[in-house]
Amino acid sequence: MADEQFGAEYIELQQALAGRYSLEGELGRGGMGIVYLAREVSLDRPVALKILPPALAAQPAARERFLHEARTAAKLSHPNIVPIFSVDEVDDVVMFAMAYIDGETLGQRIRGRGPRPPSEVARMLREVAWALAYAHSNGVVHRDVKPENILIESGTGRALVADFGIASVAAAAEATGRVSGTAEFMSPEQAMGRPVGPASDTYSLGVVGFYALSGTLPFDGSTSAAILGKHISEPAPPVASAAPRVPSKLARTIDACLAKDPASRFTNEEELAEAFGQSLGERRELPVALRLFVKREKRIGAGGVAIYLWCAAAVSATMGAIVGGDLGAVVGFGTFGLGVTVVPAGIVLNKVRRLVKSGFGADEVVAALRTEIERNREEGAFEFGVKPSRYEKVVRGLTAAGFGTALLAALAIPLTGLPESALGDIIDISILCGFGSGILASYRLQARRDIANQFRGWFWRSRLGRWTFRLAGVGLKRGPALGSATYRATEFAIGMEAERLFEELPKPMRRELADLPEVVRKLEDDAQKMRLEVENLNGVLARVRIDRPESRSLDESPHPDVGAGLAEQQRKLEEDVLAARDTTQQRLADAVAALETIRLGLLRMQAGSGSVESLTGDLAVARDVADEVDQLLQAQSDVDRLLGDG
Repeated sequence: MADEQFGAEYIELQQALAGRYSLEGELGRGGMGIVYLAREVSLDRPVALKILPPALAAQPAARERFLHEARTAAKLSHPNIVPIFSVDEVDDVVMFAMAYIDGETLGQRIRGRGPRPPSEVARMLREVAWALAYAHSNGVVHRDVKPENILIESGTGRALVADFGIASVAAAAEATGRVSGTAEFMSPEQAMGRPVGPASDTYSLGVVGFYALSGTLPFDGSTSAAILGKHISEPAPPVASAAPRVPSKLARTIDACLAKDPASRFTNEEELAEAFGQSLGERRELPVALRLFVKREKRIGAGGVAIYLWCAAAVSATMGAIVGGDLGAVVGFGTFGLGVTVVPAGIVLNKVRRLVKSGFGADEVVAALRTEIERNREEGAFEFGVKPSRYEKVVRGLTAAGFGTALLAALAIPLTGLPESALGDIIDISILCGFGSGILASYRLQARRDIANQFRGWFWRSRLGRWTFRLAGVGLKRGPALGSATYRATEFAIGMEAERLFEELPKPMRRELADLPEVVRKLEDDAQKMRLEVENLNGVLARVRIDRPESRSLDESPHPDVGAGLAEQQRKLEEDVLAARDTTQQRLADAVAALETIRLGLLRMQAGSGSVESLTGDLAVARDVADEVDQLLQAQSDVDRLLGDG
């Protein structure tokens, strides 16, 4: 409960509401009134009372409009809409009572904690989109979607929307023709005083998403008029320019919400909510077996490795001392060698064997690491920033200075003839400083970019990593995966099944089809690259459509010929991007189809109806598909390079 001075206004209001509501304190205030925390006497429950400002309550038209809008909003019943319990007039007081939500507004959360993680924003925006879709289906447009009207419930994290339709009351009461609302979150059509519909709420929600992800607004200015002018005439900057770590799907969805032309935004909030849901799908929780493998391996850390090496050295020295002599030295070095090679390898093989027994392979570990890397990068970017901080630059400089000084001192000994004892201390201190600051620099770099998991991902993608899985799986029959594996890409699922079927073939057949695993992995990689390229082209297409000349301003161009020329260029560019995307999608389909053909050929061989010759032909076709994909990727790379040079 907020601390406040109980002035005459408060006392008069409490006197008018005595017996019905007991005021406990003020929750907030704005242009549309004051919100109090109160207890409803009859039901003994906490409520939030919103009181219409006296100046508006004194105007009959505004008063009736407020009551009408509040009663309309009171009919809305949705899990993501703050319910209105009652709408009342008591003497000169016009108010409505709504559920008290124990939590904070989205605005308070962003101001207090900074930009929010993409996964949190996508979930919150999806819930708000659900609420807006329900309201729009009942003929209610919010007109003032902004962070202060979105409540985040404590404990559950649920997003609830408040104040449906109330913003129009002030607009109706204004006789001066001024635009009423929150300039920073207002759609272009609302800024120009035109009739607003569901698309206006979509635009405002896009601004909310931009602000939640980046902590900044797409448009700012010294006055409301300046901000509104930018909303009307300037294209919104891409979300990725303000929040580089945002997943591409989420960024494109918000960019589409911010299109100037209402017709270029999402057609309805159900579609918008689905798009946010797809963004959430990129952050699925890992199955338990994979999660433990990824996290427990990481828990060892650099400190754990150092402790283990110290223990190995201590045990080796002890063994050497016990044996004694030259043989003792051999035993000591041999023990240390076994301790840093065979023992860790055995531990890793045991972990991998358990993973294989649970039904997972190297590709799934790589996918799990990608998810973990994305999550850790997101957290690191929030805590330490995307780029090196001043602290990180300083410790990097100290590292370079320390090792550089040690090198110069070492070179100075033979060049100057100075005794080693004269520069030895300098060399030792410089190396010590270089190592110390280097450890600090590597720790901060790891926190920002998760280098350790990137290296692990590289290892498990390599031949040695895949060979480790095959070795660990000797004598095991791979079981079903424990937990959801819906995060797998289709090509990975088919490729994993193809490799499993290949391993079950008799050894002579495997020798004749020795290059099959390599072809399968090549097709998997090609399909992944095609998927990424489709995503990139979809992003380009979204930007092209948003930047169409007719979307840049809602006013007609004073130069029709110039406008027509720009429209034609934009249309041609859109056609080119569409054609490139369709070609890429076709190559993706070809790569997946080639994988599927190989898998079916292996299944036929297991059933006794296939042959090595027929599968060899399938592999030849698959290689041709891979070559076509490589040519397409090379052509796209050449175009990107030319555009970059331009």
